[in-house]
Amino acid sequence: MWVFSTAGCRWLGAIGSLAVTVGGWAAGTLPVRGGQGLWEPRGPGLTAAGAVLAYLGLTLLIAAWWRYGRLLAAGAADRAGTTLACWVAPLVLAPPLYSADVYSYIAQGAMVLEGHDVYGEGPAVLGPGDLGADAAASVGGHWTHTPAPYGPVFLVLAQAVVKLTGGAVVPAVLGMRLLALAALALIVWAVHGLSGGRPGALWLAALNPLLLVHVVGGMHNDGLMIGLVLAGVLLAVRGRWVAGSVLIGLAVMVKSPAAVALLFVGVLVARRTGGARGVLRGLLPGAVAAAVAAAATLVAGTGFGWLRTQSVAGTIHTALSLTSDLGLGLGLLAGDDPEAVKGAVRTAGLLVALGIIALLGWRAWKGRVDPVLGLGLSLLVLVALSPMVQPWYVLWGACVVAAVAWDGRLGWFLAVLCAALTYETAPSGHTPAYGFALMGVVLVAGTGWLRWRDPVGSVRAVGA
Repeated sequence: MWVFSTAGCRWLGAIGSLAVTVGGWAAGTLPVRGGQGLWEPRGPGLTAAGAVLAYLGLTLLIAAWWRYGRLLAAGAADRAGTTLACWVAPLVLAPPLYSADVYSYIAQGAMVLEGHDVYGEGPAVLGPGDLGADAAASVGGHWTHTPAPYGPVFLVLAQAVVKLTGGAVVPAVLGMRLLALAALALIVWAVHGLSGGRPGALWLAALNPLLLVHVVGGMHNDGLMIGLVLAGVLLAVRGRWVAGSVLIGLAVMVKSPAAVALLFVGVLVARRTGGARGVLRGLLPGAVAAAVAAAATLVAGTGFGWLRTQSVAGTIHTALSLTSDLGLGLGLLAGDDPEAVKGAVRTAGLLVALGIIALLGWRAWKGRVDPVLGLGLSLLVLVALSPMVQPWYVLWGACVVAAVAWDGRLGWFLAVLCAALTYETAPSGHTPAYGFALMGVVLVAGTGWLRWRDPVGSVRAVGA
């Protein structure tokens, strides 16, 4: 049937994306004020209908994406870039979806323009008459008083958006979406180069519904970090490790987990030289990135406060953090001070993650693991053992793995995991209980399918 062909998947996914957007106009993460009559809170009936439409559209998008991946695994030829454009287009003019973080970004950009210490104060410092005040009013809960955990490169970009738009919510949000689209383009270019042009790699990375709704729809700056890391790794693989290290240094100045990439770029440099001299040369990418970070901080003029705010996100308990959940459970059993126990378990988790990352780096140095795959695995381990985990964090490692191993067992498991995590958050940015239930159903069904059926073999059995 046509609907099960690559062209059919393209248009079914576009319809799903359109439904997510239309539903989001009623049930998205709408601003408290400053919506200019476009993005305004609706009545409860219309909001509920919009949420249902968005969930139905999301399900259609995921189903189309899954079928599309199976067809590509079976050898179907198609223009993945065209499919991506069809799926992204409806989201371009959507209100913020699945998260209120973009309002924090705008408010922090305004704080820089207004001369506030963005690493010492939260968006709540912006008063009613200040630039970016409307965006600050829409910042979610805890983040209202939280200093920025982001590097100066991202803050400079947010500052530029606020300056160009006057801080008005709708234009500023659309300006941040342009940055998200630029990040998506960078991801596409880098994954295409690292994978040798295999469309399946773009399927798991760029066409991934988790990326579409959270990077394009939600405008999370993780997309920019991922794009810069992938571009830097691509340049390093091609022998241009200095330029690659510069890009990774810029990525660190967006979000600090990008620093993991320096270990594996160092491995690439060290292996090319070999011996003790190679080990010494392997330290140079870190030195280049450190110089970039220092220069970016000085040029931005925001100060080095980002060094002390890297742990602020860890003060929030997220249900997806295994170490936080385990620590809290053990702490409650201990009875006296659950927070102290939780903190100890979180720290232990990070230490274990660092140990595994070091081991992967060693194996990459010895030639037992591809350095790019080692980077992807390291980022996944870091997320799994992090004290604070959001669903889109999985994209850090998934996009890297996609470039080199999209069609293996790991790639398909990540596809299942991403599909499941897409349901965890509602279009409004809240995390309702039914979202976790839907996530669990998809995860169990998907892993069961992987357990009993070979992804590629099953496609060949039914045919394209």
